[in-house]
Amino acid sequence: MSVLTYHHGRVTAVRRITPHMARVTFACPGLAAAGPVAPDAYVKVFFPLPGDEEPQLPPTETGDDDVLSWYRRYLAMPDDVRPPMRTYTVRAARPESGEVDVDFVLHEESGGPASTWAGQAEVGDRVAFLGPHGLYDVPDGTTWQLLVGDETALPAIGGILERLPQSARASVYVEIPDHAERQTFETNGAVEVHWVVRGARTHGEALVDAVRAAELPSGTPYAWVSGEAGVVKLVRRHLVRERGFDKTAICFTGYWRQGLSEEAAGRQQAEAS
Repeated sequence: MSVLTYHHGRVTAVRRITPHMARVTFACPGLAAAGPVAPDAYVKVFFPLPGDEEPQLPPTETGDDDVLSWYRRYLAMPDDVRPPMRTYTVRAARPESGEVDVDFVLHEESGGPASTWAGQAEVGDRVAFLGPHGLYDVPDGTTWQLLVGDETALPAIGGILERLPQSARASVYVEIPDHAERQTFETNGAVEVHWVVRGARTHGEALVDAVRAAELPSGTPYAWVSGEAGVVKLVRRHLVRERGFDKTAICFTGYWRQGLSEEAAGRQQAEAS
């Protein structure tokens, strides 16, 4: 990305859509008007430190304005100044009202800064965004789609399903902790949603098993797979090696890594580059 632009958002509404998913609405005209990048469009969200009304942000215009250089400037900020940052999907954007929705998974016992913030968010609270960017891109000739993810992928999956045309066919596999986390989506496509309840199993095991056992349609597929990085890798490997999916027809993203925060993962990547 050649130009990095911040968007400042103010909370206008907060509601629980499931017991562990909060939908936060922000007044953010710049982000709302950014256009339909993709139904899985994501942004970096910056949260204020305790005592701050809004997050302090690193500069974006320094002559070496690429993503990696910007991220290194972010990491170089003093600990007592650098705002917590996490990546989230833009669940919906309404340019006419200048609002965007972001869905947050709430981890009540061991939540990070984003989950903690969302669980306490009130009207008037402020954050900042950087983005958006999207990955979902269906090739010409696709006859059906496979969407696979855990609860962190639900906002993007919902956005994809709600923008499917009538001619589209999709099979969806979503792992959730329990039945109470199921959601409903309005779609024009022919969609089958399979809710895979994790229960007491290790994160991702039930999802991988469900995909391996699935009776998938014939034809030319496009797969979109997101969630925990290790699980995503296993699903992609299965699709390529055992199902014969074309590698170029699989969009895969590790939204998070087991036992590693986004900041820690980012530091590792920056140090390796």
